[in-house]
Amino acid sequence: MKTALSVAENLRFWRDFSGADFLSAEEALAMVGLDGIGHLPFGYLSTGQRRRAAIAKLLVSRRPLWLLDEPTAGLDKASEERFGGLMREHLDEGGIIIAATHLPLGLEGAQELRMGETR
Repeated sequence: MKTALSVAENLRFWRDFSGADFLSAEEALAMVGLDGIGHLPFGYLSTGQRRRAAIAKLLVSRRPLWLLDEPTAGLDKASEERFGGLMREHLDEGGIIIAATHLPLGLEGAQELRMGETR
């Protein structure tokens, strides 16, 4: 995400780049609880808002595979729950999620691979 571009401009770029024609930037922002801030430069956002904007980027790009690194870092509890619902929707629609995380994501039936576990 380019800090000088508005949040909506960034999302529209990624939507067009991916060739997706599913959600508008505004719809994706509403889904992550950021409706009304699309006009702000991305660089003005807090850490949690940046993380939610990155989730909106997943939504506008509409890819079957989500590769996530600590996806809930910087999110408050309400945003974590909202993202959990979006992940469940993605999986219910046949999507795949691969996530590296230290915290459980609350996804029923998720398979886990522990790396470097010590005893």
